[in-house]
Amino acid sequence: MSVDHFWTAFAFGPFMNALLIGLSVASIWLIAALGLAIVYGTMGVINMAHGEFVMLGAYSAFVLERYLGVPFLACIPCAFVIVAAIGAVIELGLVRYLYRRPLDTLLATWGLSLVLIQTVRLILGPEPKNIASPEFLNSSVQFWVFSLSLFRLFVIAVTLATFAGTWWLMHRTRVGLMVRAVMQNKEIASAHGIDTGRVYTLTFAYGAGLAGLAGAMFGAIKNVFPDMGSGYIVEAFLVVVVGGVGSLIGSLVSAVGLGEIYSVFAYFTNGTFAKFWLFLLVVVFLRFRPQGLFAESLGRR
Repeated sequence: MSVDHFWTAFAFGPFMNALLIGLSVASIWLIAALGLAIVYGTMGVINMAHGEFVMLGAYSAFVLERYLGVPFLACIPCAFVIVAAIGAVIELGLVRYLYRRPLDTLLATWGLSLVLIQTVRLILGPEPKNIASPEFLNSSVQFWVFSLSLFRLFVIAVTLATFAGTWWLMHRTRVGLMVRAVMQNKEIASAHGIDTGRVYTLTFAYGAGLAGLAGAMFGAIKNVFPDMGSGYIVEAFLVVVVGGVGSLIGSLVSAVGLGEIYSVFAYFTNGTFAKFWLFLLVVVFLRFRPQGLFAESLGRR
């Protein structure tokens, strides 16, 4: 392959569109990472099954739309509720017995991810499924040199609304105050009458619900299949680690930065080479700043 075929020459219009697509990519990575950031920041749990919660959200939307006739826009909040309920059951039945045992938690949630994949494959089959989005979201918007599908703009809008709602919940409500207290120091929070077990369950359920919400939207962009979660979990972890574990603002800044870097490299080269450079830059960054962009002060759990 010649250099001319490998390297795309700069052109203003397409390059500006690549930057806009970078924001779309960032919104996808951010909404997949939000739940992961909250769960690890509060509970110290690295949930290897987080990608499968994304998958469950996509399949929830598919089943609701295909078999129950629920409109797509209503499927999104329904997927949040369904996967949040599944997350609560998993926290009560498995995860809460593994706190302070990080290696066991990694192995258990990894095993759980395999169980969820095989369960969905047995019930709904391995064939890719499709979620139909509303007709009005299937068109494109043209503005100046920009061109982007309405559905991707919809994803960006939902992501921003979800981020704002999550920030408000964490910083402006009593529940968020309890979550942040437990995040800082579990023992002192418990001594002040906070039910840490309940906080953990609600936090894990909310994080799972966010992943389910993300899956419901992703399913309308790409095909839905049992092991689709692995395609999102790596980028979600990158966003959380680079942003600073437990920091919502850090996750937002990280997602935008990584999404734009990926999109720019993908514009000049291709998607595979772009991911290579993205991962390389993340490794170099973490070598010099392992705490991430916005390090949170995490207490004992």
